[in-house]
Amino acid sequence: MFSGIIESTGHVRSLERRPGGDAVLAVDVGFDPGTLVAGESIATNGVCLTVRTIGIRGFAADLSGETLARTTLGGLAAGDVVNLERSLRVGDRISGHFVFGHVDGEGVVESIRRDGEGWRFTFGFAPGFAPFVVDKGSVAVDGISLTLCDCTERTFDIAVIPHTFEATNLRRRKVGDRVNLEADMLARYVRRAIACGVEPG
Repeated sequence: MFSGIIESTGHVRSLERRPGGDAVLAVDVGFDPGTLVAGESIATNGVCLTVRTIGIRGFAADLSGETLARTTLGGLAAGDVVNLERSLRVGDRISGHFVFGHVDGEGVVESIRRDGEGWRFTFGFAPGFAPFVVDKGSVAVDGISLTLCDCTERTFDIAVIPHTFEATNLRRRKVGDRVNLEADMLARYVRRAIACGVEPG
């Protein structure tokens, strides 16, 4: 479980494809890798990964075929900047919203423009994500807890403050880039309840 508050950014060291259709991702982290423990969870661009091995500069994690198919991680290359968040501990402050690290699909950066001291991003998404998109709701974009605005049936905007822009990989984003999207968990369960015809109470 995560909160969508990025702890640091890291750099991809390598992405090694394996014959069985999975891969190993190695990431150099922006904090002391000696604090990592093999087997712990770390959100990498919003995808919950399990630390496989720890090195002097970072960690390596296995990527299943499912992860490669459903997220943008398969398109990473050496030197790419990724957002990193370690899992929550009991008692931590929740400054964002509850994030699983289970990506619902990909989105695309449609526009980036200045907005006062910050920035305004427009993201496009596939039709299946539309039920989770509501003004002032929450979304995780590459693991970043953000607030939706100016929503349509195929796009939403995000107003990005200077701190978030500088502390995440949003500062490297360009129009056309693919991103990982995770819906707010409450929206997921409400949609499922409605689909099943569950009555309140």
